[in-house]
Amino acid sequence: MSAYNHSDQVAELKSKIKSIRFAMFTTVNEQGRLVSRPMTNQETDTEGNLWFYTSTDTELWEDIVSRPEVNVSFAEPEDHTYVSVSGRAERIVDRATIKAMWNPAVQAWYPHGPDDPHVVLVRVVSSNAEYWDSTGGKVVSLFEMAKAVLTGTTPDVDPGEHGTIKL
Repeated sequence: MSAYNHSDQVAELKSKIKSIRFAMFTTVNEQGRLVSRPMTNQETDTEGNLWFYTSTDTELWEDIVSRPEVNVSFAEPEDHTYVSVSGRAERIVDRATIKAMWNPAVQAWYPHGPDDPHVVLVRVVSSNAEYWDSTGGKVVSLFEMAKAVLTGTTPDVDPGEHGTIKL
């Protein structure tokens, strides 16, 4: 993949998730079960990697040691935008990076600041993303669903755009 094409793919991912603050971060635990938890994406870097703060005291931190393959899902129902990012999670314990990415919202969750030894980062090295982006509005969708219920048919809703982003 050329650098230009990769940059385009990263830009497309960033544009899809930039306004979606929270994501569901899914790992596989030691019993082999999928576990999801809400997380805040701190940054999508120039390579398309996603960055999250966590604590060394969390199950997420432990889950990614033996099973680093993860999924991060973003949803903005009002805009009909849904994005699923697959990748490999890496544990980052680099105080300079932790401090460089620090912001007031993170301070609320980690009151001892960026020097707290339990505060760490998880970088998801994204491999691909899939997205669904519907152009129809909420009112149109609700109308079509109500009509379908009354007529015994399926809703005539524009499915919108669906695509894959290779990272």
